[in-house]
Amino acid sequence: MVIISSLALLLLGLLVGVLASFTGLGGGFLIVPLLVLSGYSSEKAVGTSFLTIFIISISALIAHNKLAHVDYRLGALLGIGGVIGAQIGSRLVEYVPETVFNKFFALVLVVLAARMFWAK
Repeated sequence: MVIISSLALLLLGLLVGVLASFTGLGGGFLIVPLLVLSGYSSEKAVGTSFLTIFIISISALIAHNKLAHVDYRLGALLGIGGVIGAQIGSRLVEYVPETVFNKFFALVLVVLAARMFWAK
């Protein structure tokens, strides 16, 4: 496993926080691949990413709330579904081989990037 300095982690967190708050993507699209490439298991990278996203999301919610950019009903409904899905997904990921997970995650990122790139 590659050791990452505290300063590098803080700077990465700063970058992820800006991108997550700006795009609404949460930051997992950056955190998970970087942690996997640094030698962490897929499961550890995903779990750590969710803690990071949770902390960033609270801060982003406060900032966006001040700008009146939050639909609480929509967010709550999506969040309830997300809580159920997260419980299922966190248990399923244990049964997926790491190489399959990495390829699937990369494919999802490529498809999303292509869709956004060519969207009108």
